[in-house]
Amino acid sequence: MQLPTRNGVGPSCVSLPAGPWATVLDFLAERMPGISRDEWTQRLHAQSVLSEQGEPVTATQAYTPHTRLFYYRHIADEPQLPFEASIVFEDERLLVADKPHFMPVTPAGRYVQQSLLVQLKNRTGLNDLVPLHRIDRETAGLVLFGKRTQDRDAYHALFRQQRIHKTYHAVAAYRPEMAWPRVHQSRLAPGEPFFRMQEVPGPANSETRIQLLHHEGPRALYQLQPLSGKRHQLRVHMMALGLPLEGDLFYPQVLRGPHEPEDFSQPLQLLAQGIAFTDPVTGQDTVFESQLRLTLA
Repeated sequence: MQLPTRNGVGPSCVSLPAGPWATVLDFLAERMPGISRDEWTQRLHAQSVLSEQGEPVTATQAYTPHTRLFYYRHIADEPQLPFEASIVFEDERLLVADKPHFMPVTPAGRYVQQSLLVQLKNRTGLNDLVPLHRIDRETAGLVLFGKRTQDRDAYHALFRQQRIHKTYHAVAAYRPEMAWPRVHQSRLAPGEPFFRMQEVPGPANSETRIQLLHHEGPRALYQLQPLSGKRHQLRVHMMALGLPLEGDLFYPQVLRGPHEPEDFSQPLQLLAQGIAFTDPVTGQDTVFESQLRLTLA
């Protein structure tokens, strides 16, 4: 059965393996220790943990292996982001949003209600809304969402088959000795720490077209067009050229830990500025542009 959305958040699922736990509460407290036993007890009393049949699970309910539980993510002290997303376009099939810097597309880490997806669900009442792609939490700009379940695979296929043309703007140093435009290709693989990527020897699996738009003194605005969609691709490719993006806290070195306060005055200077494709449902050529801007001022 399909369980309802609560406060814009869909249920998360956990499978129950064979084990020594007497109650569901014992299992949750041991296997998911990021939430305290007291907090799990409160969630069970609040009927925020459900069985496969959608029935509330109690704190004393016996543990039954090889079944599933559903629960709703909630962060009691979730910080407030000082900005909201805007909707650029909406019809019966698609919703296109401009995401601010610092906002995750979907619930992650310390943000649930503040994530783009949950904010849009709460604002529009569209509980079936799903992101068709992702951009980094630190990156601002366009994100496409699907509204109808019957269209999702067709739109997802655009991204899988690289039939989406994406344009980004970025601010980095100006190097007058470099010729533009240029194409940067490399092989990207997971690095250290785990959330970073790195260039490694081997056949290229990533490609970015880079063009200088204009410069003022030592700073420049660049246009980046990724032909592949590797994690942190644009940030790593620009760093490899000796042009790390302004405001980047991961490249060339990690400058902020996951639990340190945000500095909203210094966002990553990377914007998902444009997206173009042939709509797989209507067959029409479609172009969206962000209403946000990066400047050298």
